[in-house]
This record gives sequence, C-alpha cells and structure tokens, in this order.
Amino acid sequence: MNNNLAPETYTYVDLFAGCGGLSLGLMKAGWKGLFGIEKEANAFSTLKHNLIDYNDELKFKWPSWLPVSTHDVTTLASNYARELEELRGTVTMVAGGPPCQGFSLRGKRDSSDKRNRLFEHYLRVVDLISPTIVLLENVHGIALPFGQSRSDDKKKVKLTVAEEIAEELDKLDYRFFSDLVDSSLYGVPQSRSRYIMIGVKKSFLRQSSFATMANAPFSLLEQLREDFLTGKGLPTDEAISAEGALSDLERKHGEQESVEFPRFQEGKYGPMSGCYQKLMRVNRDGSAVSKTVPDSHRFANHKESTIENFIELMKCERGVQLSPEERERLGIGKHDTIPLALDKPCHTLTTLPDDCIHYAEPRIFTVREYARIQSFPDWFELKGKYTTGGKQRKDECPRYTQVGNSVPPLLGEALGLALKSIIRGVLLPTLVVHQQKELSVSTAGV
Repeated sequence: MNNNLAPETYTYVDLFAGCGGLSLGLMKAGWKGLFGIEKEANAFSTLKHNLIDYNDELKFKWPSWLPVSTHDVTTLASNYARELEELRGTVTMVAGGPPCQGFSLRGKRDSSDKRNRLFEHYLRVVDLISPTIVLLENVHGIALPFGQSRSDDKKKVKLTVAEEIAEELDKLDYRFFSDLVDSSLYGVPQSRSRYIMIGVKKSFLRQSSFATMANAPFSLLEQLREDFLTGKGLPTDEAISAEGALSDLERKHGEQESVEFPRFQEGKYGPMSGCYQKLMRVNRDGSAVSKTVPDSHRFANHKESTIENFIELMKCERGVQLSPEERERLGIGKHDTIPLALDKPCHTLTTLPDDCIHYAEPRIFTVREYARIQSFPDWFELKGKYTTGGKQRKDECPRYTQVGNSVPPLLGEALGLALKSIIRGVLLPTLVVHQQKELSVSTAGV
C-alpha cells in the first residue's frame, strides 16, 4: 500500500455509478475516475455519453482489461479479481452508493430485500484494491435498526447495516466516519439529507495531522462550505429556492413539439435569473449555453381532470405533505404528494415524478427540472427511456429514476474536496482559485 500518494494521484473507481452524479462531482473536484460500474443499461448509456465518450478532464480513464459496457458489482470481484488486485497502490478511493430501496423510510424497509446485502460485494472490491479512502452514500435508513442479529454472552443485539459496514471496514484496517449531510447546505436546491460513510486507512491516518481529529472528514466538509459556495457564486447564508433554481424552465416561456418524443411538447429556455441558474447554464467547456431548448425538458400530457386536481391541490399549504383530510377531499391516495413552495428548496426527490407538484404551474416536473434540482448542469444529457411504469418499473431505470437516485453533483464535489484535504493532510486554504474559471464563465452573458 502506497501511503505517500502525491496530490495529483487522486484516483478512484465508482461502484453503483448510476448515471454519474457522484462521479461528476468528484471529477469537478479534481479526482481522476478510472472506471464506473453500473449494471442497468439506461443509466449506463447516460454515464457513457457524459463521462466516457468526451475527451476532456471530466472523463473516466477506463482500463483496457474492462469492457466499456454494463457490469454487475456482484460478479466484478470474481470476474476480475487479478486485475483489481493489481490496482493496489494506484487507487486512492473506492466510492459508490449501494441501492437504497430496502433501507428507505419511504418504502417497506424489507429486511429480506436482496439489495440490502449488495454492500458485501462493494467491500469485496475494497479488499482487493485496498484504497486509502472508502466513500459510501445512502439514505439515513441504512443507519437505523434493521437487519441481522448477532449474539454475545449477555444479550442479543441488532446490527444496523451501517454498523455491519463499520465492522467490516475495521477488519480491513479502516477507521470509520459517518454523518448525515444536508445537500441544501452545499448549493443543492433540495432538502435532501444523505447518510455518508467514509473509511480511511488506519495506517495512512496515523501519519496524518487528522489522526486525533473527531469525525475529521465531516469537520473538513463543514470548514470548506463557505469557500465552496463563494467559489460557485452561490449564497452562504440561505438555501437555493425552487423558483431560484427553475424559473427559467417554466412552461410560460414557450414550447415546441419534441423532436425526440413525438406527440409531446418540450419547453424553451426563459431569461436567466439568479446565481444558481447562471451556474447551471454553462457548457462543459466553460462557455455559456446558447441553445434555446434544454435537454430532457418534456412536459407530461396531463388529462384535463388531472390539471384541475393539481390546481385545487396548489391551493393547499405549500411545502408540506397533504393532510389525510385534504387527500380524501381531492381523491388522492398517495401519502407523499407535496405542492411545492416557490421560496423554499424542493423536498427530497424520489423516482416518482408525481410526488411533487410544480410551485407555479399545475403539472409535475420534467426530467430537466429534476436534474436542476439535483444540481446536474444543463450540459449533462440524460439518455434512455424518459419514464416507465407497471412491472417494468422494478427492472428499468428511466431518466426520472436515474436522476432521482443520484448523488447531487454539487454535494459530490464538496465531498471530493474534503477528501482531497484528508489525502494532503491539510485543509485547503481556499477553494476560490479552484473554481475561479467556472465562476467567471457562469456570469458571462448576464
């Protein structure tokens, strides 16, 4: 194990990569992706289009021994054990977010869900590669009582899955850190709290100035917050609101027949308003977005009766779930339906677009609006099916699901910067220089 990694060797592999939200954030923070593992074809097509096919710094290096295609984490270690083990000393971090459906407090929390054990395959790859840092992201439910039991001499104690992960990382010589992080504190216009787990090699940490620092990665994350937001041109004292994120995507700015999806209308850009929209409407090369129609901004073909229901729903208290009485009055069976407030961040996005109703127009969000709320820049194009339903929903990952399941790139970038500080052994004195180019182009054309 190389414990003297140079700053330019911030390399990582992404397991459960999805469409690339976490990887985009890490790459923006200066990390070099080696490869990303994703088994679902729609999600991988988005990942490939944005983070493999382009030839710039936001691209996976990708080893010759691994086909550029979908892969399953459950078979990765057995199929490529020798190749993975040969990466020892060259990979700084293994990152990823195992599926959260079995842990989610919004779902059934089924202890028999096979997806609950996918972290075991993740840790198998960690064992083979032996990186300096391990990064896992999930919902808070992974840290709540749930899962298998263990016995000792005195009593039977239930382990949470997070505790199981901590125990296994300890066996692999990692010190475990964890915390619940609110994405809205890092520029994401969404009240989305994610449970972040970080393991740092004990042998590396003993040589670091952070050896005795309590919850070091998260202390660093909190310390860099203001510089991070300032470097992005975002406010440090208030969260980005739904209107602040989306007003230039409202339907009132015009629409046209969709080229990609016949029989649907897609929206046009309106004038930019505010710092967040300026940040999102920048191309990957730093130039200002000049196109008139955003990617994946297809409006749903709502029935007139649905629109009427939405109009009534929007008269209810904004930013909170409907009460049982309101649901009964409006004939709505869903428990999670929320008419959003324009002056507050959006609620946590799910993979179901009808959980949230637009703050100003009687409709659900488009995929582009979903991506905006998750902090994907507008140049990031979504691929695959737009939506799906019925039995296919269990197996397919359409665009709404890809975005809804993602780590917000802005949060991923902030985490990436904090973890680079761990490797360096010091907190970066300022992040403004790192982001100066991005900020200057985001204000171009205003």
